[in-house]
Amino acid sequence: MKIDTLIVKGIEAKSNPHNAVIPPIYLASTFVQESLDDFGKYAYSRGANPTRNAFEELFAKFEGSKYAFALASGMAATSAAFALLKSGDRVLLNNNVYGGTYRYVSGIFKNQGINYDLVDDLNLITEIPSDVKMVFIETPSNPLLRVTDIERISELAHKSGALVVMDNTFLTPYYQRPLEHGADIVVYSATKYIGGHADLIAGIVTTNDDELAARIQFMKNTLGATLSPTDAYSLIRGLKTLSVRFDRQSENTLKIIEFLRSNPAVEAVNFAGSHSASEKKIQDRQASGIGAVISLVLKPQYDYKTFARSLELFDLAVSLGGVESLICHPASMTHESYPRELQERIGISQNLLRLAIGIENADDLIADLTAALEKSKK
Repeated sequence: MKIDTLIVKGIEAKSNPHNAVIPPIYLASTFVQESLDDFGKYAYSRGANPTRNAFEELFAKFEGSKYAFALASGMAATSAAFALLKSGDRVLLNNNVYGGTYRYVSGIFKNQGINYDLVDDLNLITEIPSDVKMVFIETPSNPLLRVTDIERISELAHKSGALVVMDNTFLTPYYQRPLEHGADIVVYSATKYIGGHADLIAGIVTTNDDELAARIQFMKNTLGATLSPTDAYSLIRGLKTLSVRFDRQSENTLKIIEFLRSNPAVEAVNFAGSHSASEKKIQDRQASGIGAVISLVLKPQYDYKTFARSLELFDLAVSLGGVESLICHPASMTHESYPRELQERIGISQNLLRLAIGIENADDLIADLTAALEKSKK
């Protein structure tokens, strides 16, 4: 079964009591037990809920994973992975990760006795030190869209006994399947493309490892950041149209990249595989698409604030993955947790802007960008 069929037909109607085409929403917080000698599958919805389980089973099929765990946010998913660490452990991360991830490692790790290193280019690493217990990868990265070789890093990490955790929010399993390239755990902000409509907050953790799955389930239940039944239902609904939405968004993105690269106001356009021939080769090997997030740098004679303010079809907002196009200023929005000197060192400049491309007509989006660029000239 092809993946775009699977996400529509992955939940059988006969799997629920009345053969409903759409899985029911079980809102109950608690479930009655038959007796003290006969406890059922469900007891309390923090631990397990039929609607959430239906989504988790569907997403595991989508990912091709043995396990999937739905949590209350993308950061809850990342936090569940980080909760596997202990004092004295060390983590390697690529240097431009989501600002919330950086906020976690810079603000919480130090209180837990966990060390971390931001690496400029994980692809250049030839070995991983023995005190490193986890390598956390975003590929493509946020907001510079750098590409990391998942398979190579996984081989190096496993030689030294380290786990590989991969944030696959930008591409989803539709375009990239990290577990197949050696990652141990994959995390998602399901708020983005999986939900697809900017109307919920959710996260997912997947793995094929039985022991890791048991530990993640324990963390999910103990920390309590579980997904509500209503949001689980919305994710089931959103997932059904992901292939149609993402194909349209990606098609629009390619057209916008072509436009921006030829526009005299634009100094650089960043997208997955754009930084070097070697990164493009890696991207082409491990992913089937570049997604629908890009970033651009305006030339000095163009004012980025005027540009952002002049856009009519790109709303100024954080996040991505909804059907609407968005623009954000990473230095002051998604990545404001990075110190200014770190922003500048890694390339999150003041005139860097991130675009999340929606499903609108591409010609309309390009016309909007054209008008805003003309207005932004100093």
